[in-house]
Amino acid sequence: MPAFLHRLGRLAFRRRRRMLALWLALVAAAVVCMTAFGGTGKLDNTFSIPGSESQRALDRMKTDFPTFSGTSAQIVFTATDGQKVTDPADSARIRAALGAAASAPQVAKVVSPFDAHTISADGTTAVAQVRYEVPQSALEPNALDELKFAVAGANQQGMRVDVGGSAFGNAPSESHRSDIIGVGVALVILTLTFGSLLTAGIPVVTALFGVATAIFGALSLTGTVSISSTAQSLALMIGLAVGIDYALFIVSRHRFHLAHGMEPEESAALAVGTAGSAVVFAGLTVVIAMTGLTVVGIPYLTAMGLAAAGAVLIAVLVATTLLPAILGFAGTRLTPGPGSRAMRREQAVGGAGEDAVGATGDSLASGTGENVLSGTGDNVADGIEESVASRTGEIVAGGTGEHVASRTGEHVAGAAANAAERWFRLVTRRPLLTLVAVVASLGALAWPAHDMRLALPDNGTAPKSSSQRIAFDRVGEKLGPGFNGPLLVLADTSHSSDPTTAAQRVAATIGALPDVATVGKPVANPATHTALIQVIPDSAPSDPATKTLVNSIRDDRAAILRDTGATVQVTGSTAVSVDVAAKLHSALLPFAAVVIGLSLLLLLLVFRSLVVPLKAAAGFLLSIAATLGAVVGVFQLGHLGNLIGVDTTGPVSSFLPIILLAVLFGLAMDYEVFLVSRMRESYLRTGNPLGAVHSGARHSGRVVTAAALIMTSVFAAFLTSDSTMLKQIAFALAAGVLLDAFVIRMTFVPAVLALTRHAAWWLPKWLERRLPDLDIEGDRLGPAPAVPESAALTPSTAD
Repeated sequence: MPAFLHRLGRLAFRRRRRMLALWLALVAAAVVCMTAFGGTGKLDNTFSIPGSESQRALDRMKTDFPTFSGTSAQIVFTATDGQKVTDPADSARIRAALGAAASAPQVAKVVSPFDAHTISADGTTAVAQVRYEVPQSALEPNALDELKFAVAGANQQGMRVDVGGSAFGNAPSESHRSDIIGVGVALVILTLTFGSLLTAGIPVVTALFGVATAIFGALSLTGTVSISSTAQSLALMIGLAVGIDYALFIVSRHRFHLAHGMEPEESAALAVGTAGSAVVFAGLTVVIAMTGLTVVGIPYLTAMGLAAAGAVLIAVLVATTLLPAILGFAGTRLTPGPGSRAMRREQAVGGAGEDAVGATGDSLASGTGENVLSGTGDNVADGIEESVASRTGEIVAGGTGEHVASRTGEHVAGAAANAAERWFRLVTRRPLLTLVAVVASLGALAWPAHDMRLALPDNGTAPKSSSQRIAFDRVGEKLGPGFNGPLLVLADTSHSSDPTTAAQRVAATIGALPDVATVGKPVANPATHTALIQVIPDSAPSDPATKTLVNSIRDDRAAILRDTGATVQVTGSTAVSVDVAAKLHSALLPFAAVVIGLSLLLLLLVFRSLVVPLKAAAGFLLSIAATLGAVVGVFQLGHLGNLIGVDTTGPVSSFLPIILLAVLFGLAMDYEVFLVSRMRESYLRTGNPLGAVHSGARHSGRVVTAAALIMTSVFAAFLTSDSTMLKQIAFALAAGVLLDAFVIRMTFVPAVLALTRHAAWWLPKWLERRLPDLDIEGDRLGPAPAVPESAALTPSTAD
């Protein structure tokens, strides 16, 4: 792979105008296809599980009870100033508003609160139902706004009108503000990292190319494929984050080569061949994990996984084709200026960071009695004009075969350590103590996850000022929480001797169950011998008691069949939520096992070690558990939720754990590969395990830190979304990346490697012979060209 990517990078560099034209054409084609075949107006936010009981019942209701089969809205009338909705003037206003609502677009039926007896005990609140024959995704873009406008006439002195219901749930969220915030923060971090606005702008530009292609391409499919607004936003945030990070890794390696005098063309090709190989590997792990979501069997989740996988795949293609082309346009302008801080930093990494022993791991002097650098007295990488043997000119190591800094892993000649290396030295000084501290702190953070409740979001978690949230709260307060999520029981009475009596007995049996507030009169369809029964629970839709009620009705179906001759199925939005949560819960452990197993296999192939994969898997589990604990603490328990706009607590989205597993797995592998690959490279060259850990910090610590901060910032920018599900996903990914990068990869990993020393890189000979060598580090590309003495003085306008 490195050789192929090296050739690809060189080709893109040389044919940069054609490559740029190709990507511009791809973006333009995606925009044209979106305009012609899709668009945001066709996004589908419907939850369904093909083959589940709730979905089978909904499918049958489309023919037997079409007015109940679609989505529904609620119109909540509240009398104020001491009045009651039953007062003649107020009831007249309500009836007039309902008449106007019946003429709103796509409305199939309006159920008056006076007919359905949905009036609060104190007479101040009345709730009307508006039924549609189509799901929420099939509503016209202005249908709900027209409904609000139709009933606005009743919103006068003495009466308030609020419109809510399931038709308003899962509404598409606007994310353009998040994009701008994320890109802006990323640009600032990149500028601080490279010390050059030109260099910082390149990863942002290439990431935007990838995101534009992915998002417009996905939206062009909405005319034929169900894609949710959350899938679009997830693809956007992940595509933007990994697009910037992947480009950052390659540009950082390219700039390192330029700082040491390499020609731009060869530098770009080598950067794509080495760092690009890690990018391809890391990107494919994300793609595999995200496409793995398709096996769960939930279309909503399948669309999310495929959209995100497509965005990551395009980000990898951009990083390995368009990026080297743009590096070609930049030429030598990306070379750090002579004497600049960036140049000193790159040369310090390139000199001291290599342990000054070439590829053999022998001591510099190797018994020859010569000074380091052949007695020239040249400085070692960071401007000090002293030989490695201090100022005395003594021989270093004298043929012992140990690397220059002895066995301590210290720098050569005291070259200044960067912040990442200083941190690594701190955490590896007492590695066992570091491990205990990490496990204890992450364990404490993960503890709330043991009480995690999963459910689909409802209007109870919508913004406080929204109409649907006000309606939800008002209905729960005045009529009971169960009115916000009624259950629908479809009874097939075709095998009963008296279908009408059978339906009534089914309703009576259900009414006797615990947690049932009221049971509506069965609505029969004599032609199909079916009846529909509305059940109002005592508890809210997301309350565990409601889930228990759904399962109780289903568990009693055998007794109901025996007593009445009728078969029953439970459906409705609440039952769909219960089925989704159950489906995801059953798929979570097998999916986690596949993800962990995949990580072990991939890291075994890459690093040819047993300890490294096991350590990576353990760290991944710790970061996942801690992240879920943080999510429960903020969204379910309400800790610090007001800081990110969470004004009410509720269950965690059913989709979150499995999405977090898939995404964080891939991103964790990114940092594992980029950080540990440089450690392995140094260990193979020097044979010094602790020095290799510190070398990894010198070479990759700063870049991994910048990448993690960028990705965290991009995800955190989406916390401004009004969608509870998207807000939870954004928080989980931001917290997960932060914990995984800084606590696991930058603390836990070096401590484990320092504790295990040589054993960390051991692999049984029989297994080593059977494993293919992926050469992620690009060793077969050969050493970089020698650095000319005047390389550091190359003129540059980059700094």
